[in-house]
Amino acid sequence: MAKLTKEEIIASLKEMTVVELNDLVKAVEEEFGVTAAAPVAAAAAPVEEETAKGPSEVSLILKSCGASKVGVIKAVQAITGLGLMDAKKLVDSAPAPIKEHISPVEAEEHKKALVAAGAEVEIK
Repeated sequence: MAKLTKEEIIASLKEMTVVELNDLVKAVEEEFGVTAAAPVAAAAAPVEEETAKGPSEVSLILKSCGASKVGVIKAVQAITGLGLMDAKKLVDSAPAPIKEHISPVEAEEHKKALVAAGAEVEIK
């Protein structure tokens, strides 16, 4: 088997869907015994500052999907890790919670992705 170059690997990753990328990450984690999660020590300091300023846990609520329903379904699928049908059911049942008991920083990141897809989102 020929060795692939970095450019070839990146080109093949660009062609994959989000679901295929998710499966690839899981397979790499299992094969090499690693995780793709951010280091806990680096993330711990900013979280402690946030708790002093406001709530430590919030919920991300989808109020409506707007005009681009397909884009919102894909964004919800990427955020939650749900299958396509489950993500569609969640979007169809709006207003509905997308994620609950998450950090305000994570909620803001997810909100940006959903708003970019055309959704109306609220953080409570």
